Amino acid sequence: TMEVDKKKYITSDELKKHDKKGDLWISIQGKVYNVSDWGKDHPGGEVVLLNLAGQDVTDAFIAYHPGTAWKHLDQFFTGYYLEDFKVSEVSKDYRRLVSEFVKMGLFEKKEHVALFTLTSVAIMFSLVVYGVVGCTSIWAHLASGMLLGLLWMQSTYVGHDSGHYEVMSSPGYNKLAQIICGNCLTGISIAWWKWTHNAHHIACNSLDYDPDLQHIPVFAVSSRLFGSIKSYFYDRQLKFDALSRFLISYQHITFYPVLCFARLNLYLQTFLLLFSTRRNVPDRLYNIMGILVFWTWFPLLLSCLPSWSERLMYVLACFVVCSIQHLQFCLNHFAANVYVGPPSGNDWFEKQTAGTLDISCSKWMDWFFGGLQFQLEHHLFP
Repeated sequence: TMEVDKKKYITSDELKKHDKKGDLWISIQGKVYNVSDWGKDHPGGEVVLLNLAGQDVTDAFIAYHPGTAWKHLDQFFTGYYLEDFKVSEVSKDYRRLVSEFVKMGLFEKKEHVALFTLTSVAIMFSLVVYGVVGCTSIWAHLASGMLLGLLWMQSTYVGHDSGHYEVMSSPGYNKLAQIICGNCLTGISIAWWKWTHNAHHIACNSLDYDPDLQHIPVFAVSSRLFGSIKSYFYDRQLKFDALSRFLISYQHITFYPVLCFARLNLYLQTFLLLFSTRRNVPDRLYNIMGILVFWTWFPLLLSCLPSWSERLMYVLACFVVCSIQHLQFCLNHFAANVYVGPPSGNDWFEKQTAGTLDISCSKWMDWFFGGLQFQLEHHLFP
């Protein structure tokens, strides 16, 4: 009882006051931690900490960290405990599920999966090159372009999975897999992807905090965007102006054509981030080198085609096939519930399940969709 008496307590309202850069506190299982200086070193980026600042984040912490992460918490402990700390029944169930899955070994590394996908990507890449360099038929060139689109999809899945957890035998090899599968093969920076994707997971389907829903002026996923809300991720106003009004009036017609060229925006976003002087980009040099690899082999491959019309056909073919992946992620999220405001740490299960949908399809399509048609499970146990 002496130990209990010595404990210092603060309320949730007092914790809420520490919710900004330089003064950032969180609580995990009722213990209060000061992570103000940790933000810049946090592997998941500072944005995710700021999104959940000033509240209890136990469920998000459990979802995102391996068991080894718990031992690092002590260095941030403030000495305070939450006076009004409560765990909802749903959260208790969620935590029970996680611990059951851990015991079943479901979170163990499955390196054979990554190896299988990487092998299939390597075989596809050889066929893509052969289809352009070793064949003269226009149909072979078209098939090569379509296969390249499929290769980009599969390569993205390895980049995605290795960005969430280690799929290789060591952190170094994992980083190498990310750079090769993301930057070198698809031309989209893994650093850009991690920056936006972590924020998307934490603030899933929040109109002002989730960058994956912020497509004004081209698309609007909710009529609430007509009120010109502020994007806290990009730190700017999402203006619903005359251009937005015009383009969104026709989004039911333009949706698929725009999806076919969505990659162009991703290339642009990659360059804007990697050459930004305002942002601290982890592994910036590796990322830039990886992008240079892509912008060397891809134009070289196109230059082997006999005419400009075939080059255009080739680019269109790979973009259109790869747009199936963009469509998949849109289905997973655009059709689910949205909300306005920051995510709340203590209704993690409800927010993640409300903002995602699973796509029902045959078992053989697990490979085609990278298992990400099961978005619900992926968001609860990333």
